[in-house]
Amino acid sequence: MQWEEVRKIYPDQYVKLQILGSHTEGNNKFVDEVALIRAIQDPQEATKELLQAKDGVIVSHTANDKLKVEIRTLRGLRGVVQHEN
Repeated sequence: MQWEEVRKIYPDQYVKLQILGSHTEGNNKFVDEVALIRAIQDPQEATKELLQAKDGVIVSHTANDKLKVEIRTLRGLRGVVQHEN
């Protein structure tokens, strides 16, 4: 299903989606095809679902024209942890 179709069927709602197809431009992943998991009425529930999402699952609001995900690289510190007895 295309994002435009989801927006027409579920206007002004949060939706939980599985990404089926996407392409990358710079630091953005543009979603081309999705499978609707479910519509979410409560904004707090949508936030909770978004924070728990993984493996290509996203939550978005249908007011957004484009469906894109910013790609961020995690950079951490490398070091040695020493424990003293």
